[in-house]
Amino acid sequence: MTTQALTYSEDQAAAHDHVADMLRGAGVDLENNLLHPPRDGKATVMAITGKAGSGKTLLLAELCKSLQAVGVDVVSGDYEGRRRKDRRTLAVLAPTNKAASVLRMRGVPATTIHRILYTPVYDPEYERIAEWLMGNGEKPEIDGLTEDALNRAQVSYENHTSIPAALAAAGLRGSDFITGWKRREDPLDIGFVDEASMLDERQVDDLREIFPHLLLFGDPAQLAPVNQSGKMVFDTLAPSQVMHLSRIHRQDADNPILDLAHALADPALEFESFERMIEDVARTDDRVVWGQRVEVDLMARSPVLVWRNATRIRLIHAFRNVHGAPETELLEGEPLICDGIELPMKHRKKRLDLEARGLIKGAQVVYLGPGRKPGFSRLHVMGAEDPQVSAASIVKIEKPDEEEPFIPFAARMGATFLHGAAVTIHKAQGSQWDEVQVFAPDLYAAARMGRVEAGQPLWKRLAYVAITRAATRLHWVVRNRLSKPTGPLQIDDLRASPAAPLALEMEADV
Repeated sequence: MTTQALTYSEDQAAAHDHVADMLRGAGVDLENNLLHPPRDGKATVMAITGKAGSGKTLLLAELCKSLQAVGVDVVSGDYEGRRRKDRRTLAVLAPTNKAASVLRMRGVPATTIHRILYTPVYDPEYERIAEWLMGNGEKPEIDGLTEDALNRAQVSYENHTSIPAALAAAGLRGSDFITGWKRREDPLDIGFVDEASMLDERQVDDLREIFPHLLLFGDPAQLAPVNQSGKMVFDTLAPSQVMHLSRIHRQDADNPILDLAHALADPALEFESFERMIEDVARTDDRVVWGQRVEVDLMARSPVLVWRNATRIRLIHAFRNVHGAPETELLEGEPLICDGIELPMKHRKKRLDLEARGLIKGAQVVYLGPGRKPGFSRLHVMGAEDPQVSAASIVKIEKPDEEEPFIPFAARMGATFLHGAAVTIHKAQGSQWDEVQVFAPDLYAAARMGRVEAGQPLWKRLAYVAITRAATRLHWVVRNRLSKPTGPLQIDDLRASPAAPLALEMEADV
């Protein structure tokens, strides 16, 4: 075991050693700092599970550092460099942009699963710059790019080891050099996947095709993927393939939000008793709020978490009404959730372009205003590495007691969006916000119904997932009321850079 592991708890150290054994069999010896070329052999899959606060992310981050220290290259999705037979690689993945951004904020070079499944086709000039920055080529001469700009790019890369950041320092965007996208054909090497409880069977199959050595991190107390009968990927593995972290660490011991989440493990705890527990904590700790109403100011960037779809639609309708949003258009600053991409097969390349830029199903975006063409929108994709985009959009605003959504405007095809002021707890998995509002009347309804999922009352699983989405403050909202906004919706903090247009000129194609 490495010296880093000496700071681990006992269960973390055991999990670290188990992973180290797996990697040693794959030719990556962390203990002796030895790296062997990849070799054909049996594929390996392992899982590290544990509840919130058990140290999964710390273990993932430390293993990532250890692999980098021994010479393993990190594949982040921005640029992979030229392939070498003896090269060993690691990709750290998450199912959503938001989950990947949470890891990046902790210093882990994470990207989305989709961004690894599909690889960009670069302009040759981009490759020349990237290979030079990585030390694999001579300094290029690029028309329109000055010596000073290249020097700025080099200094940035030395500090951040990021090709997109280096290009930004030179006044360029990596996306400007992408000419297309293709499904990855060649396998990679080692894959770490966070929030693996969200994975469905198809995603797991895709990952196993690409990574011969796969390590999954996840929380089995969360909600299983929809349409999978309450099962998670961990349920398909043998007991010897799963290491469980059970200790809640000292640094999290005084966190009232995690305390409430772990209290749900008590089989004797009833909903009413749990609410009294929340109310008691709220009296002494401002990190937990006993809310008498939904705070509308928070809804623009942190959606209210609900169980029932009807509740979600009512809250969205109330949010738009209180802001005076007209039916025929969106206000700048309104939150949206990507609900998929509506494109025919002949536009597959354009679909990949959208998805690779972060507009995958479930992505959270903020509407910045109309684009230059009818039906186009300028958007800020929350958690994306290159967040500003302009894309053909189909926006659907659902209304209470109406089957069909209202569409204020739409391109003939493109990315589809629902309103994001409120989302279901299922869709919130993998995301985290500083402050989270949980609509408690919905969870009470689930408790009254007596539904059970994977051997546990459904309301407890819902409450656990909802509570653990809050990083700093939890609002437990007990009344069906909405506050008035303190001011209009704001987007000034999102205007850091202009929106990059996406190649979706469909009107000329169809």
